[in-house]
Amino acid sequence: MKAYRLLLILFVAGMLACSVVPVNAQCAMCTTSVESNAKNGNSTTKGLNNGIMYLLAAPYLAVAIVGYIWYKKYRRKNVDLNMRDEKLHLN
Repeated sequence: MKAYRLLLILFVAGMLACSVVPVNAQCAMCTTSVESNAKNGNSTTKGLNNGIMYLLAAPYLAVAIVGYIWYKKYRRKNVDLNMRDEKLHLN
């Protein structure tokens, strides 16, 4: 079962890695600035797009890492709750 799960995770990760589509992530101000610079001969558009994508991905990556660490640290196995056999009275 573990081998099947690992194979499935590797397959999904491989499919995600193969389906990468280049994007242009720029706000309106950045777009006008870069377009005017590109007309003057500067080639800063690729670097600006890469910087924006890096800034976009960093928070998601940080949350994913913290969530994974939290899950691994606070996951408990074989917890005995020691519940009484009496009915629970809420009134």
